[in-house]
Amino acid sequence: MNEVNLEKEKKYNKWIVILSVVIPIAVALLFGINLKRLGFDVEPLRFLPPIYASVNGLTAIVLVIAVVMIKKGNRKLHEKLMKFAIALSVSFLVMYVAYHMTSDSTKFGGVGVIKYIYYFVLITHILLSIVIIPFVLITYVRAITNNIERHKKIAKITFPLWLYVAVTGVVVYLMISPYYA
Repeated sequence: MNEVNLEKEKKYNKWIVILSVVIPIAVALLFGINLKRLGFDVEPLRFLPPIYASVNGLTAIVLVIAVVMIKKGNRKLHEKLMKFAIALSVSFLVMYVAYHMTSDSTKFGGVGVIKYIYYFVLITHILLSIVIIPFVLITYVRAITNNIERHKKIAKITFPLWLYVAVTGVVVYLMISPYYA
């Protein structure tokens, strides 16, 4: 291992920890704020759920293509696709928070087994969406600092987790969409 690359990587660790803690806390806090209930004259952003669900679906597709590209040896395209996947995830997060700050939460109306399936998918999606933050950041930092062997090692964990979060985001939307007001 190149010690210079390892030192470069360590410089980012503080930011990885900060972002891994701040992002979920900020989302939780913002999710709890409803601008309409606070007296602001805002229109609910009801058009956003199918858009941010589509962004999740596109993220999943981009992740799969990025893995295919790196396996084919196309490192430049892989890098561009991974940056695009990160940008998609950030845009999802912004739209998701904006929607929930202007709209009341939708209650799932399914009953029986489907209700348990929905909540299992939803809870694992939420928990892994928190867990994935440091994994994506660490994986990205290892790539940009040229710690390729360490990057490959963690990418083998990051990819399936991130893919699961992206796909289950779409599944959650499809399951709850019939209950939107």
